[in-house]
Amino acid sequence: MERIKKKKFTRREFIKKVGKSTAAVGVASVLPRFAKPVQAAKRDHILVGYVNPSTGPIAAFGEPSPWIDERCMEVINQKGGIYIEEYGKKVPVKWKIVDSESSPTKAAELATKLILDDKVDLIVPLHTPDTTVPVSGIAERFKVPCIAIDSPVGDWLTGGPYHWSFMHFWNANDDIFNVFTGMWDQLGTNKVVGGLWPNDMDGVEWARVFNTRGPEKGYKIIDPGRFPYFQKDFGSQLNMFKKANVEILTGVLLPPDFATAWRQCKRIGFKPKAVTVGKALLFPSAVEALGGDLGEGLTTELWWSPHHPFKSSLTGETAKELCDTWEKDTKKQWTPPMGYKHSAWELVYDVLTRAKSVKKEKVRNAIAATKLSTIVGPVKYNRQNYSRTPLVGAQWIKGDKWAWEQKIVYNEEHPYIPKTGTLKSM
Repeated sequence: MERIKKKKFTRREFIKKVGKSTAAVGVASVLPRFAKPVQAAKRDHILVGYVNPSTGPIAAFGEPSPWIDERCMEVINQKGGIYIEEYGKKVPVKWKIVDSESSPTKAAELATKLILDDKVDLIVPLHTPDTTVPVSGIAERFKVPCIAIDSPVGDWLTGGPYHWSFMHFWNANDDIFNVFTGMWDQLGTNKVVGGLWPNDMDGVEWARVFNTRGPEKGYKIIDPGRFPYFQKDFGSQLNMFKKANVEILTGVLLPPDFATAWRQCKRIGFKPKAVTVGKALLFPSAVEALGGDLGEGLTTELWWSPHHPFKSSLTGETAKELCDTWEKDTKKQWTPPMGYKHSAWELVYDVLTRAKSVKKEKVRNAIAATKLSTIVGPVKYNRQNYSRTPLVGAQWIKGDKWAWEQKIVYNEEHPYIPKTGTLKSM
């Protein structure tokens, strides 16, 4: 039985609840007082609005666009597109991609323009609560079907309840907590955990989860409180951890913030036995940017990889084949968001093919009825409009093909995703 129990906030209460965050400002600043359903424009194509963080501090999440998008669009449109009953024929799918600049405010503004000016038939926000929560809120306001991707479920649910918006990803309450503590349980530590959780949706939710559930598993949580992005000095937090004899360092940080904190750990002689951090350690570029051997042994969550035994419902490619093609074409290392970007287009194609319509309610109902095996795993939405996808744990080591490579070291909840390495202490 899943542990998520969503609080019944209204959207107005949600905005008040997180009023100090830019996400709330972003949603509130663009919502008109009265909104009517936006009707589909009469045209010879289907238009998908695509909100992506192409620049800014979370740009690494958005990097696989437009490479993924163009490949998927070619397959979707190769036989004329998708049959739409209102048009009495197949029509191609087009998409308009906009850059949120990693800003919740910008994401909300752009979503409003896509809906009111471009009159998109479907909107797809991708990557972290900074994009998915404000855009999902705008979609709800204007009654436009929304397929959101890549946001921890607990964070996303704070913007609900949802009728028009749907999410597939993992959650912090079960998945992150189980993966992180599952890795720590393999190591001989004193179970004292120091948490670096910032003042954003991820930080607030993850702090709540670990402070609540940590003691249940025998972990003592040292929580120095929330802090803003781009902090220059973590001395007070790290000295608190040293004094408390912390042997496990965790958190959910932007890459530059983790880099600052980890270098300061080295300077003050704070040497935890395990360092497991979300978000900051997803990308090889972020680990390489630490310099020297500072990435050795760091652990993180792993959403998707070449080793995940799934294939695309759209192209038939396996996860490994998609990664291999990306690396061949771009000369860059694969990253987890690639699979989720690809799955977005699998869902768009599947939903519109079943709906055979661009009428908003029909598209929304087709999303709700989704039961699809995708390149990131099966997607079937529940009554709260989300579908959980699998999560495993990984450790960074010096690589052969690339400077740094991730080894899957924890897979207890999903043993069909094979381990590729053995967890080692720092």
